[in-house]
Amino acid sequence: MKKNSARIRRIGDQIQRELSEILRNQVKDPRIGFVTITGVDVTNDLSHAKVYFTRMMGMESAAEAEQSLARSAGFFRSEIAHRLSSHTVPQLHFVYDTSIEQGIQMSRLIDEAVALEGPRDENNAQDRE
Repeated sequence: MKKNSARIRRIGDQIQRELSEILRNQVKDPRIGFVTITGVDVTNDLSHAKVYFTRMMGMESAAEAEQSLARSAGFFRSEIAHRLSSHTVPQLHFVYDTSIEQGIQMSRLIDEAVALEGPRDENNAQDRE
């Protein structure tokens, strides 16, 4: 079973690379804009792939980009079929990846908490221990 999951992971990685190249070189749709593919999860039977993406413009324009990507899914799938050595190409489902924005928000909250704590005094830090 581990062999199969490694193979599926490799196929997901290859789909991610190919999609990135297609978006960079062949897609000129302004609604899609500057999209970065952050990951691809492929089902075990290779019938579906969840494609995670992010945009420079953030979440405000994510819905429009997601719709445009979904409308172009057939084009992407046919382009990937020409490039992959696999017999089957999964259906592509695009999902906006919020992990980067969540990481930025977490970092901001940590910075605020540290700022509220104030400068650390070594003597006070030892007393607390």
